[in-house]
Amino acid sequence: MDLPPHLAWLVDEASASPGPDRFLAELGGRLLADGFPLVGGTLTLAVPHPIVTRRTWLWRAETGAVIEALGFAGSPQSQAGGDWLRALGPVQEDRVGPGLDGRLLGWAGARPFDPAEIGQLRQTARFATAPLAALAERAALATLLEAYLGRRSAARVQAGALHRGTGETIRAVLFCADLRNFTALSEATEPAAMIAVLDAWFDRVAGAIHAFGGEVLKFVGDGVLAIFPVAGAPVDACEAALRAVAAARAGMAHLDGLRQAEGLPPLPFGAALHLGEMLWGNIGTADRLDFTAIGPAVNLVSRLEGLCRPLGRSVLISGAVAAETITPLVSLGEHVLRGIGAPCAVFTLPDV
Repeated sequence: MDLPPHLAWLVDEASASPGPDRFLAELGGRLLADGFPLVGGTLTLAVPHPIVTRRTWLWRAETGAVIEALGFAGSPQSQAGGDWLRALGPVQEDRVGPGLDGRLLGWAGARPFDPAEIGQLRQTARFATAPLAALAERAALATLLEAYLGRRSAARVQAGALHRGTGETIRAVLFCADLRNFTALSEATEPAAMIAVLDAWFDRVAGAIHAFGGEVLKFVGDGVLAIFPVAGAPVDACEAALRAVAAARAGMAHLDGLRQAEGLPPLPFGAALHLGEMLWGNIGTADRLDFTAIGPAVNLVSRLEGLCRPLGRSVLISGAVAAETITPLVSLGEHVLRGIGAPCAVFTLPDV
């Protein structure tokens, strides 16, 4: 069969595209080369995610750049792709494949598309069905893995890191936090209400971590372990982690105000920061694996967080972080941490 180059690409090569963004850019470029008067294009896919329901990629022909827009659960169905295209020029938008799974492929023209071009773009959408089904499946898998494992672990699983003992050494600021009096609170609270409490707590602390470039590695009961990887100067990771602590405290103060208005007790918590190296890798049985963080730095930040209650502080910071940060800190002296050989210099924030 003698197909136009862009259709031949859809049949032979498009399924191997590294992602929907590259698929859209490559298809748009090939349509331009085949003479279509395009100024932009969009691709929308539905995704299984607790918050994000639709992902839309926006391609501009002039630069070849692709950006992404998200549609969120509980909000009106996103028309980001169509609205963006209409701002560029006349639009041709087609549903890709059978069913109502939200796959849309759209184009904006430098002029109105003629009937022959509209027919060819519709044919393009039909030929895109198979490669987009493969891409959508991979995107859905990636989204699910990130929702349950986090970005770092999801990427490792997708890369085939499925053997016990494999891992990576990460230099980072470690962030460890948990709620106070969780056991007593859980015994006095209905299970459904307790889950809502945990969700509200995790929303505040994890939201603050992600807002400043950190990554949550694990939720353990009422606890959180997160990292701010050191990519350049350690001061950048230290400052980001300290800003996340401040944001988490502000979020929890607001939540406590809401709880007080309902006659509920506050939710005190402790948090600790430490700079060091940790091993993030696979452990488990032959057929059931989990990612975990191990190493002296993990032990130290966990023990440091446990010192919050005895010292009457909600935030404690190790000397390793204090040596790299420009944020003013208050020294609390050196303290012996259970299971840690050398005493640890401990600091806190001035207003804690």
